Amino acid sequence: MSLPLRILVVGCGHMGTSHAKAYQSLDGFEIVGVVSRGPKSRQALLEALGTDYPQFSNYEEALAATKPDAVSINTYPDTHADYARKAFAAGCHVFLEKPLANTVAEAREVVDLAKKAGKKLVIGYVLRVHPTWTKFIDTAKTLGKPLVMRMNLNQQSSADQWKTHKQLMNSMSPIVDCGVHYVDVMCLMTGSKPIRVSAIGARLTDELVPGMYNYGQLQVTFADGSVGWYEAGWGPMMSEVAYFVKDVIGPKGCVSIVGTKEGDAASDDVNAHSKAALLKLHHSETKADGSFARRDELIDCHDEPDHDGLCLREQEVFLDAILHDRDLTAHMEDAVNSLRIVLAADEAFKSGRTVDLS
Repeated sequence: MSLPLRILVVGCGHMGTSHAKAYQSLDGFEIVGVVSRGPKSRQALLEALGTDYPQFSNYEEALAATKPDAVSINTYPDTHADYARKAFAAGCHVFLEKPLANTVAEAREVVDLAKKAGKKLVIGYVLRVHPTWTKFIDTAKTLGKPLVMRMNLNQQSSADQWKTHKQLMNSMSPIVDCGVHYVDVMCLMTGSKPIRVSAIGARLTDELVPGMYNYGQLQVTFADGSVGWYEAGWGPMMSEVAYFVKDVIGPKGCVSIVGTKEGDAASDDVNAHSKAALLKLHHSETKADGSFARRDELIDCHDEPDHDGLCLREQEVFLDAILHDRDLTAHMEDAVNSLRIVLAADEAFKSGRTVDLS
C-alpha cells in the first residue's frame, strides 16, 4: 500500500482531535476529511489542527466521497459497531476507540469482519502504549499469585463534561465505558481466565435515561485465585477524595501508582487520567526480627508522554500494523474479552446476582 495512507477522521471531540493531531504529524497518514454531526465540533477540531480539511456531517457520504484507506472512529459507543462494519465494507483499515461495541455479539461481529476483510483493527486501549502503565503491569507480574488489584477513576464532572457523560450514559454505564481499560490491565497482570463477576451500583440523579446508573463498582475473580475491583462514578455529586486508586498486592509485596493525588488535577481532567508520575514498589520479605528486609522503591515516571503523545503512540501502532501486516488477533480478542467482563458486571448489578463467566 502506498504512502501516505488516506484516513477519514470520524468524531471531532476530545479523542478525535487528539488522534487527528497524530495523523497530521505522521508522514504515513494524510487526513482526507473530518466527520461529525455538528459544525461546531468540526470547526473546533480544524482550529486545533491549524488547517482545513473537507468537512462532512454524514458518515456514509464521507466514506463515498473520500474513498479512504483507513477510518478513525472516535464517536459515541453506540455507533462503533455500525461505523466499523461500514468501513470494512468499504475496504478500509479501522482504528476504533474503546469500547469495541455495545454488546459482545456486536464486538464478535466486528472482529470477525476485520479478519474476513483482511484489514487491520486497532482498538484504543491507550494504557497498552503507556510506558509507565507497561512498567506497572510488568512489576505486578513479579509479585506472585494470587494478585489483589484495586483500581478506580471517579470523575466530579460539570458543565460540558457532565453533558458528555450523560450522552455516554444513554447507552452504557461508567463501569462499562471506562472499565474496559482497567479489566484489560487486570487480565494482562494475571494472565488468567476470569471466571465470575459481581457488581454494585447506584443511580444518583434523575437526569439519566431510565434504568441507567452513574456510580458502579465491579468485582472480578480469576481462575488463578486473583481478584480485582474497579469503581467508577460520574457527575457533579461525585467526591474528589480518593478518586484515583491504582494498587496491586501479591504475596511478595505491592506496587502502587502514587504520583496523582488530590490537588494535582481535577478528577474530570481527561489529560490526567493516565498520569502516573511515580510508582511505589513495596517488598513483603522480612528479617529474622520481623522488620522489612528491603526498603520501598520509588520509580520515577515524570517523563511520560502527555495525552496527545499517547494518542500518537497508538497511531504509530496502527500504521505499523498496516505497513508490516502485524497479526492483531490477540489484541482484538482481548478487546472482546474485556468488554465481556464489564458487560457481565452490568448484568450482575441489574440482576443482583453474580455472573458466571466460565
